[in-house]
Formats: sequence, structure tokens, C-alpha cells
Amino acid sequence: MRIFFEKLLNPSQPRKQLHFIYPLLIALISGGIFSLALAPYYFWWLAILSPALLYAVLRQRNPLQAFVLGWAYGFGLWFVGAFWLYTSIHTYGDTNAFVSILMIAFMATLMGLFTAFQTWLYRRFFPETPLTFAPLWVLFEWAKTWVFTGFPWLFVGYAFTERLLDGYAPLFGIFSVSFVVLILACAVVEILNRRWFWAVPAALLILGAWATNQIQFVQPKASPPLRVSLIQGNIPQDLKWLTEYQIKTLEIYSKLTRAEWGRDLIVWPESSIPLFQTDIPEFLQAMDAQAKRSDTAWVTGIPYWDVTQSKQVGEPLYYNSIMASGYQSEGLYKKQRLVPFGEYIPLSGLLKWVLPAMQNDVSMSGFSQGDANQKPLMVKGHALAAAICYEVAYPNLTRRNATNSDFLITVSNDAWFTGTAGPWQHLQMVQMRAKENGRWFIRTTNTGVTAFINEQGHIVKQAPLDQEAVLRGDLPAMQGQTLYNRVSDYPILIFSIFLLLMGWIYRPRKVDIAFKSRR
Repeated sequence: MRIFFEKLLNPSQPRKQLHFIYPLLIALISGGIFSLALAPYYFWWLAILSPALLYAVLRQRNPLQAFVLGWAYGFGLWFVGAFWLYTSIHTYGDTNAFVSILMIAFMATLMGLFTAFQTWLYRRFFPETPLTFAPLWVLFEWAKTWVFTGFPWLFVGYAFTERLLDGYAPLFGIFSVSFVVLILACAVVEILNRRWFWAVPAALLILGAWATNQIQFVQPKASPPLRVSLIQGNIPQDLKWLTEYQIKTLEIYSKLTRAEWGRDLIVWPESSIPLFQTDIPEFLQAMDAQAKRSDTAWVTGIPYWDVTQSKQVGEPLYYNSIMASGYQSEGLYKKQRLVPFGEYIPLSGLLKWVLPAMQNDVSMSGFSQGDANQKPLMVKGHALAAAICYEVAYPNLTRRNATNSDFLITVSNDAWFTGTAGPWQHLQMVQMRAKENGRWFIRTTNTGVTAFINEQGHIVKQAPLDQEAVLRGDLPAMQGQTLYNRVSDYPILIFSIFLLLMGWIYRPRKVDIAFKSRR
């Protein structure tokens, strides 16, 4: 293996290439280890090592070989990095263990095609340089936010949440952090290959991250902080939607809330009310009345049946939503980004035999998509930009909702993934969204991780996992806008396209010298 790496890092030396199995295994393993760079493991340096190894094994490979190596990397990345899906598919989806693993392997196979196509393009059209490898990677990360409905997970930049390089996030978002990480990863390979020049841009990027962290884009408003209470009911996922447990769920959340009336804001998580608003009008009226008597705003996750719109279109329209009521508070936010196999079942008739429990789950029986550009929730004169669960994984969606807001709020139910890395990776994304937009993030979940996150993306306070809890905090409203909140992802995407265009124009040309043999 040592001989292989020596040859890998010194491609200019005449050599006989080792068997293709070696770079294939390295690509597979390097993809598999990447998730250890993210929460809850935090081995951030693996986020540099992992793409660095892929960059190294792609040297002097033809496009077909690059495609295979890229697919191996992508398969390892998604099979290991998203294996937390096993809990929801097997444990709560009542799917056979073997079939569950096959489903994850199938998902990893499909998602691996992103990296496969990326590496094929890299070796087919562009020169071997960090200035083409990094921007192509970034464009494919961005593509994961919308291709196949989008699965924006496992981005390289998330490994540097609450670390030096996240200083670029308020400027140009998560993709700019990923770009910098990838340049550093490639620079390591180039420096080991005695191309010392790459130490200069690497050092400048690190220095730039320090400098950007000194910029203050936002500042607190003069208004007093909001006194907020977050309620974590810890309702087991297999009980939450049972008819006989629905009232019990309401009782648990009501009991935990009893001592919090009089605070400025009380927040219940996603699906804390496991009934449509039409099923419990008396309960909602009583909660609203209690909130008004105590000068408290109440925000809760609730499945919402839009009766009026349903009559207009001739079919029932259900929404996963957040509702604000109580003292000087109003608003309804309908989730825009639905989770495939989580809130609707694609090709449900064909997949009935695979996911029997999910087919009968009220929470997954076919939610509708909320409109874009919805108004924020209004709470005591403050605008709260809402995101429900999985939506925080979409940078531009959160950015768009955050415009002209004082706070960001997200409600979630990560009980589907209890005991896995999923909830922690999810929390890490929330932290990055707070950093990008310069706003405090209120995060309430059913089982955890319930937390207050400040405008720098740091967790100020969090509740313990998998137990009933009430988390209290005083949150200042922020004013001002980050550069990212103004310009979105466009600068880093345009810059990446520019670098690729320059790389394609000035790529080394193959010169036909066959005529010399005819002399």
C-alpha cells in the first residue's frame, strides 16, 4: 500500500499502474469515512482527507475509470452517511431488515451517480487541478438540492460548523464553505506532490476565514429579548399517531406547558398535535384563550386541513404546518418541501408491499405542498421565519423565508431516527442556517435535539435527548442582513461556472504527432 501511495503522489515518474482494485477500494473507503467528520463524531479533518483521497486516485485516469471511482466514493458516502435511515425504514416502517438494507443500498447506488457523473466530467473535459475539481464538486452539491426532489445532505462544508472556515457562510453560504474545504483538500495532495505553490492559496483561504469571522453583519434590536419556552414531549414514534394515544399526547404537552404561561412565547414541536385542527376546535380555542389571558404567544406544529381550498379543487388538501396564536400573535406556515417516503409515498400503489406501515400512517398519507413566499409568523411584533423539519436542509429556502425576519424558528420530529447520527446532522444544518442568515434559531423537537442557537451558529442551550423537557431562554431580536441573505448562492455558483469555463478553454490540447512517423 505504501508503494501505491508513493506512485499516486508522484504521477510524473514512469511506472506500471497497480491493479485498479486499489484506487477503487480507496475511493469506497474514503467516501465511507466522510460521515465521521460530521456530528456527532466531529472528526473534521476527515472532511479534508476524504475528498483529498478521491482527488489523488483520479490522477491520470480515463473518464470511464473516473466514473467507476466516483461511483464507489458516492456509494460509500451515502451508504454509511445515511444509514440512519435504517431505523425509520425497519423499526418504524415495519420493513424486513434485509429489505431495509437493500433499500439503503439502492438509495446509495442512485446518489452515488452524482459523484460518478461529477468525476467523469472532471476527467473528460477539464484539466487536473483543484480549480476545476472544487467548483465541479460544489455545483453537484447544489444539484442535490433539487434533482430527484432534492436530498441536500452530507455536504463537505457542514464539517466546519462552529469552526474557522464557517466564516465564509454569512458571505456566500454553505457552498462557499465546501469550496474552500475542497481547495484545501486538493492543496494537501498538490503539496505532497511537491507543488509548493498551493501552500499560498491555502494559507490565504485560511486567513480569509479568520478575517470574515470578524465582520459583524447584524446587531441586536433595541427591543427586549423574547422569553421563550420550548416544550419537548418525547412521544415515541410508534405511539404518536395511534388513535388511543392522541389525547394522551395532548395531555403530556399541556402538562409540560402549565408552568410556562406568562412567558413571551411557548413553542411545541412538529406533530405535537397529532390531529387536524378540524378535529379539536375546542382544544385549540381553550389554548388560545389561555395564551391571551397570560399575555403569551403559542406556536405549535399541527397537521392542517384546508377545508376551503379542498372544496375548490375537489379533493382533500392536508398540510404539515406551524400555527401561531395567542396574545398579539397570528400566522400559519405550510411546509413547502415534503420528504419522499416521509410525508408522501412516491408510486405508493407499487410500493405498498415494501412499506406497509408507512402506507397506513396518517403522518405520511399524502401531505400537500405549501406555497412559496409565505408570510412569516407574527409574534408580539416580531416576524418569525418558519421552517419545518427537513426544510432547514435547503439553504436557499431558509434564506428566502428569513428575509425581513427577527428570528428563525424550526419545529421537527426526529423520533424516526432515535439513537442514530441523523438528529445530530440535522442540528448541524440548523446551526449553519443560523450562521448564514445572522439570526437566532429556535428549534423545538419531539425527542431532541431541542436547542437555542445564536446568530453565529453556536448552541447556547439544549435539552437532553429522549426525555420530557422544557428549555427556557431569552432571545434578542436581530437586525441587518448578511451578504448571503442578500445575494443567495449565485456568487459562488457563478464563480464555479467561471472557473470551469476557464479550465475547459485553457485545458491541455492533445497534439497529433503521428505525421512524424511518416517522415
